[in-house]
Amino acid sequence: MARESTALNPKPPAGDNTAQAAALVARARERQQRRQGCANAFLDLPGLRRHCQLSTTDERWLEAACERLTLSLRAAHRLLKVARTLADLEQAEQISREHLAEALQYRPAAS
Repeated sequence: MARESTALNPKPPAGDNTAQAAALVARARERQQRRQGCANAFLDLPGLRRHCQLSTTDERWLEAACERLTLSLRAAHRLLKVARTLADLEQAEQISREHLAEALQYRPAAS
């Protein structure tokens, strides 16, 4: 018996299903392993410099954002790692400003 869609029982949104999302994540992890031998979360400072390079304008944009939000250097490094992961999920070679902006949105709100 099919159930009708209601506010309490909405139809699932169109888009990626669980299997597609898992495959996307697996491809991103494989990409990270091939590129640097570890997940982005485990990149050290030399790894960040090598694998998370930004264009000059995006670097300036990130510096301004970090100053405006008073982010520590450690927080900026975490932000770069998240942006690199977002780029990997899109199979992008370069981190874009869109990746940086999205990574900033995932930061917890200041208390």
